[in-house]
Amino acid sequence: MTRISGRIVTPGGVVPGHLDLDGELITAIVPDDGVGDDVIVPGFVDLHCHGGGGHTFTTGDLASAREAAAFHRRHGTTTMLAGLVSSPFELMRSATLGYRELVDEGVLAGIHFEGPYLSEVRCGAQNPAHLRDPSMTEIEELIKIGEGAVRMMTVAPELPGALDAITYLAEHGVLAAIGHTDATYDQTRAGVAAGATVATHLFNGMRPPHHREPGPVVGLLSSTIVCELIADNIHLHPGMLAFAARSAGPDRAVLITDAMDATGMPDGQYELGGQEVVVAGRVARLAHNGSIAGSTLTMDVALHNAVAAGLPLVDAVAMASTTPARLLGLADRVGALVPGLRGDVVVMSAELTLKQVLRAGTPA
Repeated sequence: MTRISGRIVTPGGVVPGHLDLDGELITAIVPDDGVGDDVIVPGFVDLHCHGGGGHTFTTGDLASAREAAAFHRRHGTTTMLAGLVSSPFELMRSATLGYRELVDEGVLAGIHFEGPYLSEVRCGAQNPAHLRDPSMTEIEELIKIGEGAVRMMTVAPELPGALDAITYLAEHGVLAAIGHTDATYDQTRAGVAAGATVATHLFNGMRPPHHREPGPVVGLLSSTIVCELIADNIHLHPGMLAFAARSAGPDRAVLITDAMDATGMPDGQYELGGQEVVVAGRVARLAHNGSIAGSTLTMDVALHNAVAAGLPLVDAVAMASTTPARLLGLADRVGALVPGLRGDVVVMSAELTLKQVLRAGTPA
């Protein structure tokens, strides 16, 4: 048996005491006031990540993907989707076939295709050469050959055929996300009605709100959809992060990294989706136009930043772990410190800096 002591953040609140693990599972939470100031939280669940530690998910390379997942696991992310960016179909297909192996092993929880069915006007760091209207032929084949590995796909709902694509994704167990979109408010709500359940990095890669045309931000925030938030204090001002999180509530807001391979690496030149990226002062931008190109964020820092922005610790933990686990249909296995769930545990200092990570009871 393994015992970890500190302030244990459970779905019901913070419990000073001991967390007991037996093998891979949490077996008990034992209250005790004399346990010190360490903060014990569940392993993080990242829905949106493109790489880290010098390794990427975007090329479909298994060895690189395995190393990227290991890098983020050391920062507390014990469950994650491998995020690709807009790509030719052959790359999407080969990545799906390859990453099935990592999904079967439990290294990944699945694949997120962020594109290529996105708005050119709001493409951000997505490569415009690869953007296209939704193709049902492509989508059907990816889902078929993925055998459950394809878990999320981001689509701009205003594109021709997008609503049919969203409905098909939802009907086949794939999270349909709305993002990189120039949609109007009404077009956004039509996407939600068609079956979309996720907003891809709310605010970023979207038509900005206007009081006479609320656009996608208000359309998504005021719906039933779960909103991704990049808590790196670059993509979103801390005040906007707190506003959006409070507006959606912890059951409808999730923290993500949107991290690229430069995460944890020195400043310099990198690549994303076939485009050159320059990282300076931890900010990643496209070399040719200065667009923000993903982040260099890890989930432990995202949690710290969310709490620093004024969100209650219990809410921030729900956004980093519990809510995304539920969205993926994994709430009966991971995402909370509850007896019977997998022993995915992150130990942090009182200042919310990382100290230790366990996945299934084993040090990461």
